[in-house]
Amino acid sequence: MKPNTAINSPIKMFAGTQTAYLGRMIAKSYGTELGKTTILRFSDGEFQPYYEESVRGCTVFIIQSTFPPADNLFELLLMVDAAKRASAYKVIAVIPYFGFARQDRKDKPRASIGAKLVADLLTVAGVDRIVTMDLHADQIQGFFDVPVDHLYASALFVPYLKSLDLDDMVIAAPDMGGTKRANAYSRFLNTEMVICYKLRKKANVVEDIKVIGTVKDKNVVIVDDMIDTAGTVCLASDMMMSEGAKTVRVCATHPILSGNACEKIEKSGILEVLVADTIPLSHQSPKIKVLSVADLFADVINKVYSYQSISNTFI
Repeated sequence: MKPNTAINSPIKMFAGTQTAYLGRMIAKSYGTELGKTTILRFSDGEFQPYYEESVRGCTVFIIQSTFPPADNLFELLLMVDAAKRASAYKVIAVIPYFGFARQDRKDKPRASIGAKLVADLLTVAGVDRIVTMDLHADQIQGFFDVPVDHLYASALFVPYLKSLDLDDMVIAAPDMGGTKRANAYSRFLNTEMVICYKLRKKANVVEDIKVIGTVKDKNVVIVDDMIDTAGTVCLASDMMMSEGAKTVRVCATHPILSGNACEKIEKSGILEVLVADTIPLSHQSPKIKVLSVADLFADVINKVYSYQSISNTFI
């Protein structure tokens, strides 16, 4: 009888250079160890990753966030290509933070759609499936011609917020585009929701911000998919505190924290910032609390590998 390749295919996990810290935790939670890889680096900056062990006939999970610089994305592409050329049965890219996701449409003439380009690059490299978390825009899943398992950090944040047992909690959307996410939190926590309206004159610079709704005497939680320069949440928190809010917290999955973002947070009225470890934290701050996604990804990897439903991981 011919063996069932899918069932008999052994699992192996590998991680890119900048996401090795998370890869090790995911592998440990799963009950295994990361496979061994090496990167050959040339004097001109070119690099070539390769596997130090056989992956023939294996289901290979490659863990790598594609945050800047672009080397992280390109390293992932090369690792996918190497696994396919080494006769892996399947190659699944685990991308906790999917970079270039803010480029999901043409918002100005003659602009690229970077998210679609990255999806095409991964598909051409030979990836069979994508596992990611909190995409900047849900429709990016449709950019891929392979299955996408889209996880949500709300599975971590919602239980934490419940444990705080805050009275008069209200969920805030940082902009009009974040209303769907904020509404989901509001529904599960059974709270009211407010919406921030911001005026931008250029990318990453918020000129003014207003709130639609009441925050007076409320414990406000601003929810977003990422925190980059922290300009929006700092302005919003200071504005809400001036309007009588008791406290302001922020839940942001991906801690990009570029420039002097940490300094802004520490000087702002924000009480606490909850982030996931999808990106390595560039700066430590007493106001920033990191919740790990390792157990969640390990559970989903196990279910994907064994062809089980992952719908019960969603909140």
